[in-house]
Amino acid sequence: MWCPSCGELEDRVVDSRASADGRVIRRRRECVACGERSTTFERLEMAPVVVRKRDGSSVAFDADKIVTGVLSAAKHRPVTEEQGVEIAEAVEEAIRSGAIDASTEHIGASVLKALRDIDEVTYLRFASVYKAFDDPSDFEREALELAIERQAAGEPVAVHGGADGATSGGSEIDLDAAPIQDATDQATPTPS
Repeated sequence: MWCPSCGELEDRVVDSRASADGRVIRRRRECVACGERSTTFERLEMAPVVVRKRDGSSVAFDADKIVTGVLSAAKHRPVTEEQGVEIAEAVEEAIRSGAIDASTEHIGASVLKALRDIDEVTYLRFASVYKAFDDPSDFEREALELAIERQAAGEPVAVHGGADGATSGGSEIDLDAAPIQDATDQATPTPS
């Protein structure tokens, strides 16, 4: 290593320590010519992850975009920035390990899967952008799919807020036997 004091290329390592997270190694070096000590840091340089967009173009993976998207969808919801960072790190690790393809389609699906387990409202908000919802029925369809998945997993499915604003108090429903009905489908009373 080049000595910053005299320019000598020969030195010896006096001390080596890894950082707390193990990502950086700090080395104290001593020049054999002048005895000057200096510190160097070693970090693993990883190849950048390249992501294929839907239009066929490629961009560098940016974990901050995932965190920003998750936090935007989680506004006023119980989802922390730390959880957003964990999702982004998990997605990047999945891409690097080959577990998922480095495409925006697979990245978005991985984020949705993680959000489904954290907060379903945040999941629906993120899905509305990722899946490009353009109609309220898209929200209804996605919410119904979530309810079906919860019921299949043996979790209770709560019915909240009907046309009269009442809630059922979290009662379990049979989604196969209870079709969704809106206010326009209700029978009109006949005058007596």
